[in-house]
Amino acid sequence: MAGKPKLYYFNGRGRMESIRWLLAAAGVEFEEEFLETREQYEKLLKDRFLLFQQVPMVEIDGMKLVQTRAILYYIAAKHNLYGKNLKERAQIDMYVEGTTDLMGMIRVHHKSPPEEKEKNLSLIIERATKRYFPVYEKVLKENGQPFLLGNQWTWADVQLIETLLMAEEKESTILSQFPLLQAFKARMCDVPTIKKFLQPGSPRKPPPDEKFVTTANRVFNRK
Repeated sequence: MAGKPKLYYFNGRGRMESIRWLLAAAGVEFEEEFLETREQYEKLLKDRFLLFQQVPMVEIDGMKLVQTRAILYYIAAKHNLYGKNLKERAQIDMYVEGTTDLMGMIRVHHKSPPEEKEKNLSLIIERATKRYFPVYEKVLKENGQPFLLGNQWTWADVQLIETLLMAEEKESTILSQFPLLQAFKARMCDVPTIKKFLQPGSPRKPPPDEKFVTTANRVFNRK
């Protein structure tokens, strides 16, 4: 029997967090090796594990996978969270790409210069409430189902709940205009595997802080 997947990244969210979310939602236990030194990173390079000299990297099913999207595709397909046919996969891809765009804005907000933080936060809230959340609210209304593609949650739903919670960390009332997304959030947070992931002591990581940035800079030799 194959061992647990092993995740190679920093002890923080970044691009690995969606991978943690998807594995946890699928009920898959995993191990992590946190990169803290330049030497760890150079060893991975020397061993030719990092195809494009980048992390995240996930060791799974005898493979060493890199590139976040490829890793997520594999996990979603393996655990039947990627739709039943080509049409459903295309829909999932659309919904995931939308949340990825918004998530990217939220993820880098902590890097904003102090004088631009408020402006950038306003842009995040504007994009979330005017461009992205209305789409998912409409989808839930039109299909009349508990999840984006029907009565069974998929990778798209996992990434959406991750994004909603990230957005609420920035602005606690950001979902006030979206009752169906509020109900969706409650349903997803009650899924047993997700509920477990949201408990204290789980592998879920807190919002990035200065320590996370400093570690990444040290590992990558950034100044």
